[in-house]
Amino acid sequence: MNIALIAHDNKKDLLVGFATAYKGILSNHNLFATGTTGSRIMNETGLTVHRFQSGPYGGDQEIGALVANNKMDIVIFFRDPLTAQPHEPDITALIRLCDVYAVPLATNLGTAEILIKGLERGDLAWRTIVNGKSGEIIENN
Repeated sequence: MNIALIAHDNKKDLLVGFATAYKGILSNHNLFATGTTGSRIMNETGLTVHRFQSGPYGGDQEIGALVANNKMDIVIFFRDPLTAQPHEPDITALIRLCDVYAVPLATNLGTAEILIKGLERGDLAWRTIVNGKSGEIIENN
């Protein structure tokens, strides 16, 4: 499965901790992240992550395009709801696209843990059936 990992500045430590805790599960999938978040996950966990631009520079939109083309299966986006983000329209658009295309989305630790455990159990296998793919890897350009 293709999994996007995104975190606002105040949530990056939390996402790195999440990736560390669930490294065994995440290592079996294709991971994608926005700029700094992806670098931190790679450096601190050893996981391979395909990196996009930072969120404010279009990374959220790049991931949104993959969602719209059914090339992203799960989005884990640890948002900071207490801090204004200059690229808020991009964030809203990404969340909307996940809803439109029925892509499972977690915006907090509790939901992310439920998704990752469901992924481990095979509860998200319907994504490969619906999209007619079996572990399709997105090329990193």
